[in-house]
Amino acid sequence: MSALCSVTDWPVDHVAAAIVSDRGVEHIGDLDREFRIASLTKPMTAWAIMVAVEEGVVDLDGPLLHVSAPEGATMRHLLSHAAGFGFNGIEPIAPIERTRTYSNSGFELAAEELERGAAMSFGQYFDEALLQPLGMERTGLHGSPAHRVRSTLGDMITFVSEMRRSRLLAPATVAEITRTQYPELGGIVPGVGRFDLCPWGLGVEVRGDKSPHWTGRANSPATFGHFGGAGTMMWVDPVADVGVVALADRPFDEWSDTALERWPEFSDAVLAESGAAG
Repeated sequence: MSALCSVTDWPVDHVAAAIVSDRGVEHIGDLDREFRIASLTKPMTAWAIMVAVEEGVVDLDGPLLHVSAPEGATMRHLLSHAAGFGFNGIEPIAPIERTRTYSNSGFELAAEELERGAAMSFGQYFDEALLQPLGMERTGLHGSPAHRVRSTLGDMITFVSEMRRSRLLAPATVAEITRTQYPELGGIVPGVGRFDLCPWGLGVEVRGDKSPHWTGRANSPATFGHFGGAGTMMWVDPVADVGVVALADRPFDEWSDTALERWPEFSDAVLAESGAAG
């Protein structure tokens, strides 16, 4: 429990965090307080889209239909930040598979592609394919599928548990989500730094050998997850078989230097308590 207690020293007004492992769920803070989770939305959006891929609603590797899509771009490119779109804006700034360009616009375009295939709004599909089956009744999408979900610790525990042991997706699909796509690409993790190799899965960042990083020094290279501009973070380490989520209500850019110290410390403490630290 000491790892969880450490989050109470973070310079934020409210924080809630949890550890998910074979020992069950340990948490600190209000399970029902609503937080803006920011870019933790992206793994959730990708999860819903991969449900659609399994259902045959969209094709992961088929050509995109949107007029702004670069030639040869696919859903796989969009979900792995390899389609060449900038942070925001529908005009590509680089060729596909040239660089890892982190993009909100790519996820918004991915949601539009799903809408064409599903003949319903992305919000409705997100709710019916992801939130309802998982029982995430306190979670809602309120705008961009890149960063506009609001949720609670209780519901995010459910999603981290889904990432760790999926009930919605086949093991092969989860393996595809967490596998590095276009592994030769370098790029920037916003707020962290540029990396010659910047591994990313489908909607999730893969830790790889990035250093320094927002996960812990003891996290395995296979660790996958995301952090958000609202001061939120979550990861699953499949080697340690542990997942964490921490929600806060202070924007990351107001305490980024501190967050990039406290988040790795918290992560390492969790792994040490689980017996997984090297």
